[in-house]
Amino acid sequence: MTTSHNQLQSKRLEAVRAWMNFVEHGDLAEGLVRPEILRSWERSAPAVGIDVREAPLADESDTQSFWQGSPLQVAVERVEQELRRTAEDGDLVVAVTDAQTRILWTYGGRVMRRKAETVNFVAGGRWDDTSVGTNALDLATRNDAPSMVFSAEHYAEIVHNWVCWAAPVHDPVSGEQLGVIDLSTTWDRTHPIGLATARVMARLIETAMPASRQHPGLSGDDEEDVVPGLDLSLLGAAEARLDGKRLLLNRRQTEILALLAMNPTGLSLEQLHALLYGDQAVTFSTLKAEVSHLRSALDGQLASRPYRLMMPVTTDVNLVLRLLRSGQVRAAVAAYGGDLMPGTESPALSELADFVAVAVREALLADPQPPAVARYTELAPYDTEVIEVCLAVMGNSPHPTKALLKGRLAAARR
Repeated sequence: MTTSHNQLQSKRLEAVRAWMNFVEHGDLAEGLVRPEILRSWERSAPAVGIDVREAPLADESDTQSFWQGSPLQVAVERVEQELRRTAEDGDLVVAVTDAQTRILWTYGGRVMRRKAETVNFVAGGRWDDTSVGTNALDLATRNDAPSMVFSAEHYAEIVHNWVCWAAPVHDPVSGEQLGVIDLSTTWDRTHPIGLATARVMARLIETAMPASRQHPGLSGDDEEDVVPGLDLSLLGAAEARLDGKRLLLNRRQTEILALLAMNPTGLSLEQLHALLYGDQAVTFSTLKAEVSHLRSALDGQLASRPYRLMMPVTTDVNLVLRLLRSGQVRAAVAAYGGDLMPGTESPALSELADFVAVAVREALLADPQPPAVARYTELAPYDTEVIEVCLAVMGNSPHPTKALLKGRLAAARR
């Protein structure tokens, strides 16, 4: 559900009033903003003036030296096309930081790129809250959890016109927090899917980490653990692995792979074109070129007339639907990584995405198991109906997740 401009304007005015109360009176802001925002304001106030004009810059050569050849750089380069497309489609500025909230890499849409440069939201910019005040990058780093900061929730006035969503990026093997990824745009472009998108982008980077970190034993004793055939993840961050090896595909190739996986008996050129492009004016030769690249990536295991995958295929979509059919709601939600290929323009995949999202949601409404609902709210924090149904079923009985769900509900209603 898209938040209306009037709702956003009202929310912004509330944030401005709370900020002014804090700046002028300090203790009068309690209860007017989220506790984590107030705590950050309290850290920011002694260190940063509200009129700070830009973030301080770390040493350029030190920043470049840290970034060059790092696992984060390798991962970002592998998924850079996806990150750039996300920035351009939403007119966002995307940033990746180290564990000290120093920006290492950015890319921005046309408008946001200029805004970012004026406040040093660039490589080398130090965005911890004691350097530039409250922001989502600092909160995600400090709390090791996805964070959103809207308009005047930022301590410094220079970013009062921004909304930022950030999510931590971890080493998939050790669990160590390597930094965060942040998505920022203007406050009036706030959308409920923003936080979920940040989480998806963080997961995308984590899955692209160098093999030596992600699968240190892949060529040794753990080789028997490799899943044979094609293992396709489409929910949340899209990823394809062939015999355990990650395939580096562009978005169209991944969409083609998804459509072929969902149609195991095969598709003609015309059928695949219709499912992939719909009414878009795209030539058959363009599609053939994409299929040719995909066939090469699959070591030739893609047949023609009809197009068909020639190896065992497993997908997270089929797993989630199978678990739902068998009534295993909690397991299905655990396997559900989020929306299917967010932003896809394929009519067939858009329809499938809606089907899977509705199926998961309806299953939770019918059987609102608290742990499953708690997990679901991480992916859909603004779906208040699911939370309300779960709390109603719980009644007055104690449960470890009750406080979390009430907190999610209160945050979604702000």
